[in-house]
Parts: sequence; C-alpha cells; structure tokens
Amino acid sequence: MLRRLLKDFRWSVIPVPGRLIAVIFFVLIFIIPLMLKHPYYLRMFTYANIFIIFAVSWDLLSGYTGQINFGHALPFGVAAYTAALLYKYLGWQPEVTIPLGILAAVVVGVVACFPALRLRGPYLSLLTLAFPLMLLGVVISLKSITGGEWGIWGIPDLASTRVSEYYICLIAMTVSVLIMWKLTDAGSRYVRTGLIFHAIREDEIAARATGINTIRYKILAFAIGSFFAGLAGVLFTHVAGRTDTSVLALTMSFQAIIWVIFGGIVSIYGAVVGVYTLYPLVYLSTDIQRIFSNISNAIGEGHAPLLKILEVINEIAGRPILVLSVLVILVLLFMPEGIAVWIRDKIERECPRCKLSNAAWRKECRACGASLH
Repeated sequence: MLRRLLKDFRWSVIPVPGRLIAVIFFVLIFIIPLMLKHPYYLRMFTYANIFIIFAVSWDLLSGYTGQINFGHALPFGVAAYTAALLYKYLGWQPEVTIPLGILAAVVVGVVACFPALRLRGPYLSLLTLAFPLMLLGVVISLKSITGGEWGIWGIPDLASTRVSEYYICLIAMTVSVLIMWKLTDAGSRYVRTGLIFHAIREDEIAARATGINTIRYKILAFAIGSFFAGLAGVLFTHVAGRTDTSVLALTMSFQAIIWVIFGGIVSIYGAVVGVYTLYPLVYLSTDIQRIFSNISNAIGEGHAPLLKILEVINEIAGRPILVLSVLVILVLLFMPEGIAVWIRDKIERECPRCKLSNAAWRKECRACGASLH
C-alpha cells in the first residue's frame, strides 16, 4: 500500500507543479503552530480555515451548479444562531450543538431553495438575497431571545487551547474541501454528481431533455452547500465565543463571492487561495497601520515627502475593504478566471492528446509523448 502511494505521488503529484504546490501548502499550514505560537495569529489562521469551508460551499452551489446565490449567509447564520441558542437556553455543549446546527442549516437551506427551483439568473439571485435579510429582521425583533444587535456571548470554545482549535478547524477544512472537490469532479468514475452539476450549469434544459432530474440535483446542491456553510457557521460561533447579526449580514454573503472570484471560480482550490490571500489583509489591517505609524514617528519631520507617502499608505491600510475592492477589480481586468487559475495556466499545460497535466516547460507529454507546443 505504501509503495503504491509513493508511486502515485511520484507519478501524479511531483511532475504537476500545481499539485506539488498544493501538497507543500497543506504541509505548511499543518506546521503553522510550530512557527507561529502567538494566539493572535493562530486565531487568524483558524478563522481562515473556517471561511474556506464557507467559500468553497458557495463555489459548489453557484460555481459548479450555476445557482447564483447572493444569500449564502442564511445557512451560515442559522447554524451559528442554532448553536448559540441551544447553549444559552439548554446548556448543550459543542458535541451536540455542532451537528444540530448543521442539521438546522440543511433544513433551512433546502426549504429556502424550493421557491427558487423555477428561477434562474438575476431572479434567483435576488430571491436568495432576501432570505437572510428577512431572518435578520426576525433576529433583531426578538431581542429578548436572540440578544438583538448584541447577539449571544459566552459560547463555549471548541477546545481548551488555541492550537487545538486550530487543528480541529484545519482538519474540518481539509476533509470538507476534499469531499466537495470529489463531489464536483466531472471526471470521477464513482461519483457522478460533478458531471450532472456541470450539465445543469451549462444548459439545464438540455440536461432535463437527457433524462436528468434537474430539480432533484438542484435540491441536492443546495443541501450540500448548506451543510458545509452550516459547518462553517457552528465552528465560527464556537471559536469566536459569540454570535451576532454580522453572521446574517450581506457582507458575509458577498465576502464568500469575493474570495471565490479572486481565487478562481469553479476550481475549489481558488477559494482556498482567495481566503488565505485576502482575509489576512483585513485581519491585520490594524497592525499594518501601526507599523507605518511607527515608521513615520521614527523618521521625524525632516523628510516631508516621505512622510506624506507613508501617511497615504497608512490611510489606505485603514480601509481594507477599499484595498480588497481594488484587488478584485484588477484581478477581474487582467485575470478574469481568478489568480489561482491564472497561475496554474502559467505553470501547467494540458496534453492535447491524452488530456494529462504536465509542467508548462515540458516539450512532450510525460505519458503519451505528444508535443505540447
């Protein structure tokens, strides 16, 4: 078994730069606690792992299936509030609140998808956008139960230490991403959902004409997306130790869209790249401001032009959403398929004969010997 794994690794991973980078990336994030022991940075990477699950679940539903969902915060928020309310009123611990929160997210996600089954395009997007807003209004109205805008605090942590929380979320993220990647793989010989999701996205009428029950598979896509969004929601609540109206806000839904589009939609790994690139910019914006302020104070007033430049940079660093918006616009202009897909296309080349991935600098395919140029 070990010999076969090593053979597969040498044949399928090492010759393909993108896969080798992915393996190195996962090795690095598994040893992050050994390099960064400060709880502040561990918390940042813990949140990043949670948001990867959330972003990839949106990519599965909207990217692969074509059901553009602007209200993906709904299952995320439902799971978060379910876990918080179960602890507040019943005293239940994470081992109970997590599965029940995910179950509530799946139920709500499936129920919400029924009115949207006959809709497509902007009509579907606007309908899904309304659901979290309606629930948000209910949460704010029932202040005596939900805490209103202040939310619910004092929710128990996932584990006793930040390192343990990090590894729990990291393992959950790794397993979730692998499952969603397999479910969306159109070339899989064993799981056919990926091929069907692709068919529904490309032409739903044609897919229905070939005998595919598109309604059933759209419900399945909503259920799977809600399941993993709910998982991210309950993990977020227990890591943060609280939940509030931000989990149902429009910004929560649009953050997932921004992360996926920045990294590369319809790719799964694009969401991973998007979150790990953009989320630290927001999380560390205050620290970046402090660094530039310290540099300005150290320089003194004798270098007015340099101080002016540092002041402008400091102002920009204090507006992370502006920075994110500019980055996303640049990516859409110059890398419309996403930065991760753009990089992959630069370092890999697909064989025109056998469709096997090869390093871009190879002249011949490593399997069939066909010319790659």
